[in-house]
Amino acid sequence: MMKNSILLFSIVALAACSKPRHKFLTVQNPLETERTEIVSIPVVTLDSLFPSFTPGNLIVQASEDDTEHCLAQWIDEDGDGKPEAFLFEASLKGKERKTYILKESEHSVRDTTLEGTYGRFVPERIDDFAWENNRVAFRTYGPEAQRLVDAGEKGGTLSSGIDCWLKRVEYGVIDAWYAKNTKGGSYHKDDGEGYDPYHVGASRGCGGLGVLVGDSLYVSKNFVTHRVLADGPLRTTFELTYAPWSAAGAMVRERKVVSIDRNNQLSRIEAFVTSDSTLVNVTLGITLHDKKGEVKTDSAQGWFRYWEPMDDSELGTAIVIDPARVLRYADYRTTKKDMSHLYVMAAAPRQDAVVYYTGFGWKKAGKVASAETWDLYLQDFAQRLTSPVTVHFEK
Repeated sequence: MMKNSILLFSIVALAACSKPRHKFLTVQNPLETERTEIVSIPVVTLDSLFPSFTPGNLIVQASEDDTEHCLAQWIDEDGDGKPEAFLFEASLKGKERKTYILKESEHSVRDTTLEGTYGRFVPERIDDFAWENNRVAFRTYGPEAQRLVDAGEKGGTLSSGIDCWLKRVEYGVIDAWYAKNTKGGSYHKDDGEGYDPYHVGASRGCGGLGVLVGDSLYVSKNFVTHRVLADGPLRTTFELTYAPWSAAGAMVRERKVVSIDRNNQLSRIEAFVTSDSTLVNVTLGITLHDKKGEVKTDSAQGWFRYWEPMDDSELGTAIVIDPARVLRYADYRTTKKDMSHLYVMAAAPRQDAVVYYTGFGWKKAGKVASAETWDLYLQDFAQRLTSPVTVHFEK
């Protein structure tokens, strides 16, 4: 009898030890408005909570009875093969305080979704780099595109501006649109998913940068190196570097870390713009194209936008930045092709990055119905930046 009792105790103890451990965490929304956010938990925090965890075996559930888990992702931002953060998607009502369950899974989990984020280098299209989420898509131009221009050959593009790809589907389009382009089709024609009518040329496009001295904007050429740091489903992050360039005699070094989160209209850009000389500013720009649109700004909140006609629809573009970093802004219009811009001049730190957000809302995509709707989105976005959700682990 004693032997059987010991055996039973051992089985119960073993089952208890093998049961996945869990922790409750509370996510609180300080704002009155509903929001869906990407919550980031540092790995050092997880180390103290789950000493034996391995990347891939943690999941987040909205309740103990929930059979599904929240969309999640591990982030390795420095490319050393070890993640620095664990991300998951949280949906909160205004002022809501919601408890989630973080627990070890018995199986390795790697979430995917057709409606997530994605980015890649595109050598088959003269070295573009393109990125997207379930709402918007962008691209910028690489070394082969510049080489063609420098060599006087056809088909090149000389620009560090940012192009907008107007999509109206939630699934990814980058690979399909480039494939269509290489097979004789064109992503400049809308076949039902969206298209690229947005002209960049020599402009800054949607959120490119430079240094403004007087009436002259000095800019880099195409990016020269790229590195993907994270690739979906919740966040895609990549790094672009540029050859040194001159701004009124000052040699400038430029590096950007760009990220895009699921469900956002805007990308986040960390721009490291440095020089041995003192730079008067780092200027962010939005092209005004043919100047038929409307500029509106809220410098107190830090958002600056342009709303313009775009073929048979309308398009809003914008920059959002910490207002404390803004020196001034200018609605600059000229007869020179591609040179009319909404400029936002930010202080140029010697070491730290200039962090800003840039993107667009296309009326035909269904998320942004009017200029007023775009303004409300930007107001809400700026508020969310200054009032982030808070995360607390229960003891």
